[in-house]
Amino acid sequence: MKRTAHPPLSHAGLEALASYEHWLREREDLTPASIRNYLSDLRHFIAWHETEQEAHVHDGFTLQGITTPALTRYRTYLQTIGRQKPASVNRALISLKRYFGWATLQHLITYDPAVAVKLVGQEESAPRHLDDQEEQALVAAVTKAGTLRDRVLIVLLLHTGLRAREICRLRRDQVKLGKRSGFLEIMGKRNKYREVPLNATARKVLEEYLPTLPADTVYLFPSGKTKQALSERALGYIVKKYALVAKLPDVSPHDLRHRFGYRMAESVPLHRLAQIMGHDSLDTTKLYIQGTKRDLQQAVETIAWT
Repeated sequence: MKRTAHPPLSHAGLEALASYEHWLREREDLTPASIRNYLSDLRHFIAWHETEQEAHVHDGFTLQGITTPALTRYRTYLQTIGRQKPASVNRALISLKRYFGWATLQHLITYDPAVAVKLVGQEESAPRHLDDQEEQALVAAVTKAGTLRDRVLIVLLLHTGLRAREICRLRRDQVKLGKRSGFLEIMGKRNKYREVPLNATARKVLEEYLPTLPADTVYLFPSGKTKQALSERALGYIVKKYALVAKLPDVSPHDLRHRFGYRMAESVPLHRLAQIMGHDSLDTTKLYIQGTKRDLQQAVETIAWT
């Protein structure tokens, strides 16, 4: 069930939301998208709680009125009435745990009702990725119909596994090329530094591309309009554009990162792959050795009777 973007809140609910928003924007080091998600999750919980308690609470939302059972009822609501997937339910619960943890530290409540609330168990599923034919079709499409910049973007995504944010903000001086080696200096999540090695394919396209950039260019892939860093939205549009030419549905920059992860996992130890991709936990990297739905379908087809 699709949830309402901005469910109405009482005056008290709006005040609680505004107070938390002020803290997130002024005191936390978060991206605008993270702030939007935290506030959206909190807003929907407040709206649900005010609706559930309408007959009993006339003044609207109060922090002191939230109990652990109320939070577990909300979890059930998301799973049953809301029909949310486990990942979506858990995202909402993590947002609420963060909020009530903050409220406790601010002495707005005497105890944290979210501490005892458990996340929803779920089976980790392997992320979608392109197969060999799809990758070849995508590269052929951008090679035939795209600009040099767009071709280098797609090739680097496929051969470095960079996140969309990382490749968009990549500066020219972060590219280090040698005769038979090279690497990218990446500032990843939480400003964590790592060096991503460049294979022969990546080095070749960069050696072709770098001389075409104006001398005063800062970003490796500047926006055609602003000359500043390419936006993640623009990158998504670029990938989608050539995916459509290649007749591939719903391809995103993250799918190209996954393609890199799967191919590398076939021959590279997981701890090294985690280092290249900037994963904090090997649990994340382990997803690349799990089969996708298509992989599993193909596996069981091998024993089908004909």
